[in-house]
Amino acid sequence: MSVVDTIKEQIESNDILLYMKGTPRFPQCGFSSRASEAIMSCGARFAFVNILESPEIRAELPKYANWPTFPQLWVKGELIGGCDIIAEMAANGELKELIDTVVVEDDAAE
Repeated sequence: MSVVDTIKEQIESNDILLYMKGTPRFPQCGFSSRASEAIMSCGARFAFVNILESPEIRAELPKYANWPTFPQLWVKGELIGGCDIIAEMAANGELKELIDTVVVEDDAAE
């Protein structure tokens, strides 16, 4: 499986996915820390990929996403953005709304 295929599978398999440096409990950069905290504050479970442990994904994802930086938040297969966008959406309530919509859809599907 190619790196791009792996990325596509990760995005398709996880309704809420954060590509970040480190992990939500042990972020390895301030931007990843702020992004994961904002998502965690919404109260939903989310998947993450530590790009520091995956140099191939770290190299390919910016080209695939046409987004040069990390973290990257993907929701339902759509790139939402990086730290600044995530923080802005969290501050104005849009992030919780978006994540709550995904959680409601998942609950309805079960």
